[in-house]
Amino acid sequence: MEPHLTPPAWTLLMPLKPLSRAKSRLAAAAAAPARARLALAFAQDAVSAALTCTAVHDVAVVTNDEQAAEELAALGAHIVPDAPDAGLNPALAHGAAVVRGIRPEAPLAALNADLPALRARELARVLQAAAEAPRAFLADAAGTGTTLLSAMPGHALRPRFGPRSRAGHAASGASELLLADADSVRQDVDTEADLAAAVVLGVGPHTAGALCGGPGPTPVNAV
Repeated sequence: MEPHLTPPAWTLLMPLKPLSRAKSRLAAAAAAPARARLALAFAQDAVSAALTCTAVHDVAVVTNDEQAAEELAALGAHIVPDAPDAGLNPALAHGAAVVRGIRPEAPLAALNADLPALRARELARVLQAAAEAPRAFLADAAGTGTTLLSAMPGHALRPRFGPRSRAGHAASGASELLLADADSVRQDVDTEADLAAAVVLGVGPHTAGALCGGPGPTPVNAV
């Protein structure tokens, strides 16, 4: 049996559309400016948690939003301009090409930016499991979408995000990660019900602040 080799630390790729167009399905719960603040806060908490994960080397955010780029760069994320500007999957394919040009031997994972309850330890468990397959994905809490798609060195990411992406990624040959204790990595936020579920899990300080209009509580998503 070949010895198990610990893979190098992961590069995470997070896509983020312009804040003015983000989270339209929260329209019933919040006006456009509030939705923009929430979308940024979700990404801030996701980036902050990811950067504290022991399995993560760096985080690259693919976005053309200047405010988001400035705020997320201040947290330590690298910013990759969305040169194709043609939707989520082209943005991810472009971002993957950019980061692979910098760290070609590193494992790569696309991770949703709308994970405000993300916990570093749960993310580490997901990435450890993902390292066992050439490509792998984690379904979202609803069971139809995807929150994480990984590709080991030498394998293309081949993103299939969008409606029913769980089925799309399975059909593309990626292995589904069937893990317990990964709720914070599954709980993306598109609807008011999703946001309520994330709050129950425990959102990070940026999201808590955006929700209450003031400073957030002590972060819970770094552990």
